[in-house]
Amino acid sequence: MAHTVEKIGGTSMSRLDELRENLFLRDPDNPYGRIFVVSAFGGITDLLLEHKKTGEPGVYALFANADNDRSWHDALGRVKGAMSDAHAAVLDHPDDLADAGTFVRERIEGARSCLTDLHRLCGYGHFRLSQYMLQIRELLSGLGEAHSAYVATLMLKRAGVNACFVDLTGWRDEGDEGNVSLEERINDGLAGVDPEREIPIVTGYAQCAEGLMREFDRGYSEVTFSRLAALSGASEAIIHKEFHLSSADPKTVGHEAVRKLGRTNYDVADQLSNMGMEAIHPKAARTLRRAEVPLRVTNAFEPEDPGTLIDDQPAQSAAVEMVTGLDIITLEVFEQDMVGVKGYDAAILDVLKRHNVRIVSKVSNANTITHYLDSSLKTMRRVEKDLQKLYPSACISARPMAMASVIGRDLNGLSVLTRGLQAIAGAGLEAVGASQGPRNVDVQFIFERDLLEPGIRALHAALVEDQKPALSRAA
Repeated sequence: MAHTVEKIGGTSMSRLDELRENLFLRDPDNPYGRIFVVSAFGGITDLLLEHKKTGEPGVYALFANADNDRSWHDALGRVKGAMSDAHAAVLDHPDDLADAGTFVRERIEGARSCLTDLHRLCGYGHFRLSQYMLQIRELLSGLGEAHSAYVATLMLKRAGVNACFVDLTGWRDEGDEGNVSLEERINDGLAGVDPEREIPIVTGYAQCAEGLMREFDRGYSEVTFSRLAALSGASEAIIHKEFHLSSADPKTVGHEAVRKLGRTNYDVADQLSNMGMEAIHPKAARTLRRAEVPLRVTNAFEPEDPGTLIDDQPAQSAAVEMVTGLDIITLEVFEQDMVGVKGYDAAILDVLKRHNVRIVSKVSNANTITHYLDSSLKTMRRVEKDLQKLYPSACISARPMAMASVIGRDLNGLSVLTRGLQAIAGAGLEAVGASQGPRNVDVQFIFERDLLEPGIRALHAALVEDQKPALSRAA
């Protein structure tokens, strides 16, 4: 029987009791043939590491900067409480609640002992805490996914389903057990598991020699998910979200105006990732593409809707599929002597890489290079300082702006750039820049930040809501 590999994100996991009927048991006569990869319950990873949006420190950040033990100890206690609240909200049988409580205590106190011992060890001059921070980050991350996977397994077993907990976090591995590749970790975890007769609930974090967080940081669960789908020969990889993949954010353009995508390709998924709204991590998408495993993105709470299929098929007709936006920082380097001189761009890229700044896009002319960056102004001040040392006679500036992107598998013949600028002007707005590449999969418009949302509404109205059906390529 062909199986699917399915991922559930943290926000959806917090409604696990609803998912029992909507997702896990939607076909109670045959719930098998599915492998689930789960994220931590919503908010737990923020408490363990740091808040993803605000940067408020969690256990990891407090431990890394602690002058005393108390702050991170208290934070670990808050994690324990939040985990207990999370499973109390979705489990109702006393035995399951007790079992989940024991699991949380074992993991939290085990982590506390580990961090205490490490803190004591690094009190000696031969050991440096900085050498162990990546391992600490991975250890803490694994606590959240292990908890949610264990709780989901308890819930399904209570509902009469043969479910099994697959822990890839490497908890209490001994010797060389922790020095295995991701592929080996997944294969070892699923050894003896039969998806035709049981539902494996797999942790989104997998401990491995590659160190998932080194490269992917908090995108690691999608990497585990995609690699598992590829290794197991899944017929389809499915990501369950709490919303549909739509033509725009309903909060921006209105629920009545958006359209579910229904079908798109990995190229569009990459453009969405570049704009900070990942359907899937681009490297996870690459794994699925190479394995020829199609990806489906569904709304977990609308089980009858097939969602959006993402594969490598080209569009049958040219069309705008999505309008989205992102706050950016524009970094402009103007140097009168730049004309005909090589090396300016390479030096700028070196500085951006050193400060871990993500490039969204860039434009240049004879004496100016402008990068559109996903970064904070605080980081950009350090970038400006370094660049000014390199080019003391250059005029270097950074300021907050916003970018709206019009995206589609095939935008040929639609005059998106022209029509987009007309729509923006017609709404009484102004774009301070616009660009389109020859591949015709996206067109970017640059706005002052306070004009981003009205700009998206104007573009969506003109290019999606008023879009007339195009002739198919077959025609």
